[in-house]
Amino acid sequence: MEKELKAYEDLDFLRSNEARPIRILSEYLEPEKRFIDNNIQNTVVFFGSARSRPDDKKSKDNYWVAENMAFKLGELSKDLQRKKLSYTICTGGGPGIMEAANRGADRAGVKSIGLNIEIAFEQVPNKYISKDLNFEFHYFFMRKLWFFCHAKAIIVFPGGFGTFDELFEMLTLIQTEKLERKNFTILLYNKEYWNSVVNFKKLAEHGMISEKDLKLFSYFSSADEGFSLLKPKLIKAIKQNNNCI
Repeated sequence: MEKELKAYEDLDFLRSNEARPIRILSEYLEPEKRFIDNNIQNTVVFFGSARSRPDDKKSKDNYWVAENMAFKLGELSKDLQRKKLSYTICTGGGPGIMEAANRGADRAGVKSIGLNIEIAFEQVPNKYISKDLNFEFHYFFMRKLWFFCHAKAIIVFPGGFGTFDELFEMLTLIQTEKLERKNFTILLYNKEYWNSVVNFKKLAEHGMISEKDLKLFSYFSSADEGFSLLKPKLIKAIKQNNNCI
C-alpha cells in the first residue's frame, strides 16, 4: 500500500480553503524568523508607484529622488551601526519607486528588504533586494503587517491605489493610536502632486479629521530636504525601540 502524505506535506490540502489559517500563520512566522536571523529591528519604508521609471519624462524625478534618499539613509545607517543603532530600508520589492529605494540602498552597500506580493501584473522582484530579505506574500494584510511592524518612518512618493492604501492605513494607525510610536515620521514627496489628488485641508474643514491630523505628515521636495527632516526624528525613534504592532 502506498504511504500517505503527512498533512504538512500535502500541497493540495495546504492550498485548500480549510488550510487558510495555516497559510496566514506561515506568512507571519516565516518572515518573523528571517527578520530575527538578520537582526531586523527597525525599518524605514518607501512607498510609491510601481510605474515610475528611471528614464520616463513624467516619473524619472520621483525615481531618482527616491534612489538618492535611500542612498543617504543607507550611508547614515552605516554610521549608526557603529553606535549600536540600526535600521534597514524596506520596500514592496517590485519595480518603480520600490526598485529605486532598493537600488539606493545597494549603492550605499547596505542590505534592504523587499516585501513582494503575488498579483496579476507589475509586481516582479527587482534585482537590488538583498537575497536573504526577498519575501513573497499572498495576503495583502500580512504583507502590510510587516511593512508597519518595525517601521520608524515611511516615505511616500506619488502613486496610485496601492500607495494610497498603504499611506491611509498608516495615517489611521497613527491617528487612532493603534501604533503608538513617538517621533514616527511620515514624509510625502512632491506637495503639488498630493495637493492635486487629495484635499487634506477640506477633510479638516468638513470635520472628517481634526486640524491636528494635518500635522501627522510633512512634505519634502528634494532628497536633501527629506533627509534633513527625517534624520533627527529617526535617530530618536530608533533609540526608543518600540515593539511590533
